[in-house]
Amino acid sequence: MSVKEATKTVPAPVPATPEPPRPAKGRRAWDEAPRWQIYLPLGIYLIFTLIPFYWILLFSLRPAGSTSLVPWPMTFDHFEKVWTERSFGTYFTNSVLVGVATLIMTTLVALAGGYALARFDFKVKRAFMLGLLCSQFVPGALLLVPLFEIFAELQMINSLGSVILAETVFQLPLSMILISNFIKNVPYSLEEAAWVDGCNRMTAFRIVVLPLLRPGLIAVGSFAFVHSWNHFLFALMFLNNQGKQTIPVGLNSLMSADSVDLGALAAGGIIAAVPVVIVFAFIQKWLITGFSAGAVKG
Repeated sequence: MSVKEATKTVPAPVPATPEPPRPAKGRRAWDEAPRWQIYLPLGIYLIFTLIPFYWILLFSLRPAGSTSLVPWPMTFDHFEKVWTERSFGTYFTNSVLVGVATLIMTTLVALAGGYALARFDFKVKRAFMLGLLCSQFVPGALLLVPLFEIFAELQMINSLGSVILAETVFQLPLSMILISNFIKNVPYSLEEAAWVDGCNRMTAFRIVVLPLLRPGLIAVGSFAFVHSWNHFLFALMFLNNQGKQTIPVGLNSLMSADSVDLGALAAGGIIAAVPVVIVFAFIQKWLITGFSAGAVKG
């Protein structure tokens, strides 16, 4: 066969169609969105979120009777008034005692109960877990009368201990569930290795498991503290003496049927919010890690 015939029988190579450029690994469709489509909604949301806080700050810092939208000249008379004349120093101390005591008791009991739920199997475990979940649907207002009668029999009315005990009991179900799920994410083989090295269960838990539970404990403790700090009903019902009341009840006392001192109320709101903001600013990283790890089963 001649070269001419060979060139006729062999078809010419078809040029390969270039493949479209592949997106970078891990890139998604919304990653290519213009930045303004992301920042504009976030900016609008931020404005609507910060306006109420600015309004409270404005009323707390501007002089009484002023209608200016800028707190100038700035005054701290409202803070001095609520701290001294309205006994907010006492309310603040009582709230700190209730919050810290609730944090400690809730964390310790939830740690013990969560470990039992995560590491042991018993007959009524499913029923117990179901009871914990169902208890979250019961509002605390429905139990005010029974709790009041119980604390009256125990002579705990007008005592901070009644509020601490009630807050701890209502925080335990969710706290135990979070802690148990967090412990399940810790490999059981780590404890077994500690047992082989001669540790008992308590020592293995303290040395191996407990350091890994720091994010979960911070999440549970902070949730218990903030809830007890802001809760109003228990302190209102169980504390009759003004010297034993907490900040939410103190804020309520600033409002009367005839008038409301907006400057004092705003200053009291700032005093109540600042400690919580400071706490969350320091534990934000641990809080997110703890809730994300304790929300799912490992």
